[in-house]
Amino acid sequence: MRSDSGNRYGSDVLAGDWRRLRKGRVREVPAERELVVESADEGFCGAVVDWDKTTVTLEDRHGRRRVFDLAPAAFLIDGEPVTVVPPTTAASPTALRSASGSIAVSGLRPRVAKESRIYVEGVHDAELVERIWGHDLRVEGIVVEYLEGVDVLPQVVAEFAPGPERRLGVLVDHLVPGSKESAIAEHVTSPHVLVVGHPFVDIWAAVKPAVVGIDAWPEVPRGVAWKEGVLRALGWEEEPGQAWQRILAAVRSYADLRPELLGRVEELIDFVTATDPASLR
Repeated sequence: MRSDSGNRYGSDVLAGDWRRLRKGRVREVPAERELVVESADEGFCGAVVDWDKTTVTLEDRHGRRRVFDLAPAAFLIDGEPVTVVPPTTAASPTALRSASGSIAVSGLRPRVAKESRIYVEGVHDAELVERIWGHDLRVEGIVVEYLEGVDVLPQVVAEFAPGPERRLGVLVDHLVPGSKESAIAEHVTSPHVLVVGHPFVDIWAAVKPAVVGIDAWPEVPRGVAWKEGVLRALGWEEEPGQAWQRILAAVRSYADLRPELLGRVEELIDFVTATDPASLR
């Protein structure tokens, strides 16, 4: 599983002449499907769809493809110069991957669900987690349920009765210092429960704006319901449920989501499937 370890990059990774970095200082990244990189020379940004020993093919969100040489420091990931290299394992461009980027398990048979669970706030959160991590969760035997609001979190934790073999992971919207959500989460102190969150007011905003054809998610004034405010600002004449289905349909893989959400979900999956959850604290 991938993990989110915070800001691993400097404040200005492009300061100075980065092309003259000494050998060994540029990180090598193995080519794999859905890896999103940007050409350092031309600014073309896209997901890896094919490669060979000397080149890599990128496809942007408009379906346009370009072939680039695998030269040292030829690409950027989140602004960091990297060298894309052919994978050293037996993996190939035709290897099947799940939407989360993990190797897909073929011939997966249904298995009895584990007692551990992941809870999210609402049905939209659950549908997005299923779309990206559904395969991984079925491999692990983990069920995702939803709270219908963070206010019931303490009650849900008490009723769940977590323990060493019955762990609970919870994903909370808008978990930022001083928020109502953070105050509620602070009351959950069991070592067998992990509460993590993303900074977005609603799970919709965890989808990259470009994926749904907008420049940015609108700012919604205080006192206005967020989804309704977004719909009005964008001029979308739909009910929230219909709009969400449009948004969800545009999400194809983890590359379409913000890293603030990706790291948190991966952390929860690791927690509820780990032999020793204390090692993940």
